[in-house]
Amino acid sequence: MAITTKDIAEIANVSQSTVSRCLNDSPMIPEKTKKRILKIAEEHGFQFNAHARSLSANKTYTIGVILPKSLFDFEGEMHFRSWQNELIESLEQMEFDVIVSFFENRFTKQNNIKRLIAAKKVDGLIILEPTLDDETINVLEKTDVPFIFCKYIPHYYKTRDVDFVCVDQFKGGYIAADHLIKQGHKNIMCISANRAGGEFELRTEGFKAAFHDHNLHYNDSTLFYGDTTFESGYKVIKDNMKTLGDITAIFAQNDLMALGAISALKECGINVPKDIAVIGFDDIELCTFYKPYLTTVHQPTKEIAALTCKRLIEKLNSKEKSLKQKLEISPTLVIRESCGISS
Repeated sequence: MAITTKDIAEIANVSQSTVSRCLNDSPMIPEKTKKRILKIAEEHGFQFNAHARSLSANKTYTIGVILPKSLFDFEGEMHFRSWQNELIESLEQMEFDVIVSFFENRFTKQNNIKRLIAAKKVDGLIILEPTLDDETINVLEKTDVPFIFCKYIPHYYKTRDVDFVCVDQFKGGYIAADHLIKQGHKNIMCISANRAGGEFELRTEGFKAAFHDHNLHYNDSTLFYGDTTFESGYKVIKDNMKTLGDITAIFAQNDLMALGAISALKECGINVPKDIAVIGFDDIELCTFYKPYLTTVHQPTKEIAALTCKRLIEKLNSKEKSLKQKLEISPTLVIRESCGISS
């Protein structure tokens, strides 16, 4: 197995960031330490990382990951944990340190994007906050610090040129409805949410488009709104039992609402999937914690994280301004027990 900077750090009893700086000839590290690290690397056949090596020596070798304010609640933490972990793993594989920060300080309300840029603590930024104020947008556009949006398409992308990598949310809503319709379902309840970022609106539009393509009438009265929580999915069902008479399937636009809906259906003596099929969205770990296992739209977080980090490093290494990359990655449907077919 090839030796890594983490291995060298353990052998030399220094931090991994120190190893990275030594291998990139950073002036921040004493020459004696550099020579010792380089000797260890050479003795163990270390292969230099092309990305890190191409960066100039006056860099911090640190990337800032800006998480959204919605992460403060339990549901947000459940959803964003995989996104955060995948981004950190990708950056560490590229031998960068990571500063994970919320968009703003919860106590002082200080803007952490502005703070990190002003303090020159990071070489680049990966931003998962869907709602940026005009002042922050202006700061980003004036800075030399490269940045890229991940997961969310920034609301101003139609008028400004920005880099982003995200999931095709429209397609996610479409493939969920398409699958249910092909199973024979025509009366499908949709549980959406009014949340920032535009994801749920796109999922709803995709859901409606599938009805149109199958020459079916879409009924607005079957669209309900939760707030992305388990409790809200549960409450939508409990509060609208009278409308379930003709409903044969439910598309809940995130997994927690789907699981909440299933819990309420069970309490009412309605069998999933025999009486009503259910599909969720996201493919979180809880999908296979309880029976029936949840059919869901899988967001390819690992692929998106890798593409986001790769693109940011390309921007760091480029001496010239390049065309912005706008990548939308297709989601996939993971079929489990809750829509009538076991995985």
